[in-house]
Amino acid sequence: MRYFLSLSFLFFYCLCPAQERYSEDLFEVEPAITETYATKDGEALKLDIYTPKNDTARSRPLIVFMHGGGFSGGSRNHEDLVKFAQAAARKGYVAVQISYRLTRKGKSFGCDYEASGKIETFQKAAEDFMDAVQFMLHNKEQYRINPEQIIVGGSSAGAEAVLNAVYNPQLMFSELNKYQDIDIDGVFSLAGAVVDARYLTSKNAVPGVFFHGTEDNLVPYATAPHHLCEPGAPGYLMLDGSKTIVQKLKELDTSYLLYSFEGGKHEHSGVPFNELSNVFDFFQRVFLNNEQLQIEVGR
Repeated sequence: MRYFLSLSFLFFYCLCPAQERYSEDLFEVEPAITETYATKDGEALKLDIYTPKNDTARSRPLIVFMHGGGFSGGSRNHEDLVKFAQAAARKGYVAVQISYRLTRKGKSFGCDYEASGKIETFQKAAEDFMDAVQFMLHNKEQYRINPEQIIVGGSSAGAEAVLNAVYNPQLMFSELNKYQDIDIDGVFSLAGAVVDARYLTSKNAVPGVFFHGTEDNLVPYATAPHHLCEPGAPGYLMLDGSKTIVQKLKELDTSYLLYSFEGGKHEHSGVPFNELSNVFDFFQRVFLNNEQLQIEVGR
């Protein structure tokens, strides 16, 4: 086991006040509330909202998460995603798991599927995700959401959609003004990537938490072809993964927490329950309280 620690990392782990909102479990969780946030292509797109029980706070941070599944499968009701949402609600967050259009259901998303189609898939999923966030903000009074404290996240395909929505909006959205009122404070990516990290600038350099295996054969850890497709294949598309995104954030003096799993493949797209206490500490200190931390952890 290897660790790449800085003084700030040691500080990060030593100062975690007991029973503090957003980092400690303080609440039970209300039963999930299901809402339809949009209807597209004849499909009702739904989300599940998890809130802390008997919470009197009038304004609470929002976490919106998007499941993986290669844009062909997966579910917002997956046991691990429900557990993650409940874990967040116990700490005082409003946590949301969303469904979205599975535009590749029953179809390939590999090297035989053209790169332009992959971009279009990212675009539709990114749009669905931002529409879900916008729905929650339109209902911020009902769910007592602080619109200035929004955390977005995803796993695998979901992480690709979320990261592209945040870091590559110019490539994802034909109407950039549509989501201009959404102010995202942090991203939580499990084995995700963007189309082009060069579009990441000081204006959209949102702090992030990243988990990724260094030998991921589906979504690149650094910069490599999607699904490791060979040049000349219809689906050959270069993507910038967690390591490349973090390098860009570092250049822009933006906070990040990167977990790199040496030799790990795509299994690190799963919810990292063993590290969630550290993740929530980072959420609180950096995303909510605007501390500056740049941390890399090797496993």
